[in-house]
Amino acid sequence: MIIVLMGVCGSGKTTIGELLAKRLHCGFSDADSFHPAENVEKMRAGIPLQDEDRWPWLRAIRAAIEDWQRRGQWHILACSALKQAYRDILSPDGDVMFVNLKGTPELIRARLKGRTGHYMNPALLDSQLETLEEPVNALTVDIDDTPEGIVKTIMAHLPE
Repeated sequence: MIIVLMGVCGSGKTTIGELLAKRLHCGFSDADSFHPAENVEKMRAGIPLQDEDRWPWLRAIRAAIEDWQRRGQWHILACSALKQAYRDILSPDGDVMFVNLKGTPELIRARLKGRTGHYMNPALLDSQLETLEEPVNALTVDIDDTPEGIVKTIMAHLPE
């Protein structure tokens, strides 16, 4: 099973993903590691990515998903997946479980202010909130809980 933890920057995708992967004894990847250097530089400078920037990135992630599936591996992926079109590329056959990590803009801004060592410019939050298309076929989890509580909620919704 492939689980994509989606949401805007600062929603906890990496933190939750690492904890969930540890709990499930499976691999974890952050989709940010699939970005080409040009995309990283744009985000560092506070320049929102356009769809043209994202298509090659999303196709590279899908190729990794297909590889994990071929190997029969469970894998957790932290990926913003803000638009339905992006989620369609990541899961064209409906073969991926999406978990929407959702919180108030105020909570997310507070978390971003306390974050260090990440290239994502916090100024991009508003752009991401504007771009976000709420998923229809996803488990939505409120992030106003402890990381352990969020993982417990996700675990309760996984197939046996």
